[in-house]
Amino acid sequence: MERRALLSGGLTVLLAASATLVAGCGDDGTGSGGSAQLVGVDYPRSDTDFWNSYIRYVPQFADELGVEIKTTNSQNDIANLISNTQAFMSQGVKGVVMAPQDTAAIAPTLTQLESRDIPVVTIDTRPDTGKVFMVVRADNRAYGIKACQFLGTKLGGTGKVVMLQGGLDSINGRDRTEAFNECMRTDFPGITVFGEATDWKADVAASKLQTRFASDPDVKGIYMQSSFALSGTLQILKQRGLQVPPSDPKHVFVVSNDGIPEELKNIGEGLIDATVSQPADLYAKYGLEYVKAAMDGKTFQPGPTDHGSTIIQVRDGLLEDQLPAPLVTADGAPIAGEPTLKFDDASLWGNTA
Repeated sequence: MERRALLSGGLTVLLAASATLVAGCGDDGTGSGGSAQLVGVDYPRSDTDFWNSYIRYVPQFADELGVEIKTTNSQNDIANLISNTQAFMSQGVKGVVMAPQDTAAIAPTLTQLESRDIPVVTIDTRPDTGKVFMVVRADNRAYGIKACQFLGTKLGGTGKVVMLQGGLDSINGRDRTEAFNECMRTDFPGITVFGEATDWKADVAASKLQTRFASDPDVKGIYMQSSFALSGTLQILKQRGLQVPPSDPKHVFVVSNDGIPEELKNIGEGLIDATVSQPADLYAKYGLEYVKAAMDGKTFQPGPTDHGSTIIQVRDGLLEDQLPAPLVTADGAPIAGEPTLKFDDASLWGNTA
């Protein structure tokens, strides 16, 4: 218990201390307070329901913590993110929260921020190199493994599946892809996997899925590495007469990643079968908590936290708080012995967004 208190006490104390600051924070959480610590928050994109949900949560938690924020949107463009970060520095921010989609190219900017003693917290993605105070993300390898176990179990270990990959210039795309492939090779060698690179683009995903069905009409499973591919996938399945119940031999099992409200609704309607709920609300909450902790001079060590996650050391000097991301299905029945949640579970952020 003493070890647990040491690891998580910083955030516990932080919550208590921040309560006294809320009254001094601007009522819109966008930089009008004046007396709070100034944090620059770059939103990585606004073209998906997941990231739009994250964008809505950030001002809410900034208000709760008494953190004054300046916000930008880099629109999935590393050049924009670098430019936005330069603007933050000129505006005198004391900390930065970002979610770099190109996890290699951000390194020089991280070095520049470090030279100015401006702590950085990255959300959802981990930089390939460079120093940040904390990475806040879920275990993305677990995403790929959970999707693999779900599809492999439902297909009985045989058949063909399509994996609509994200961007392989992102640690998330690489983690999900590598883990899914490794799991399939090890646990379900009778399943053929078609990996389709999409760069997180909906139109590319739809085009490649359409082409794959033309060459392999007997595909029985689809793994979407993000909900960016949801609309196109559903449209293609409908066009091909494949939107049928799981009991029908023509059914194509679909598992996604994100846990947005539309996915949960689709699971309830039988249009898709599962998703891994990525915590948009907790990304906003703990991203801001950790950057505030950094500005307050607090430190953390690997181990369990007081919010149901585990901090791991990724490499020397780099810590990552791996938040829980449950598999969600229509019935909530365990898959490969692992617990899942039912699509209408009240604890899912997608049911309260």
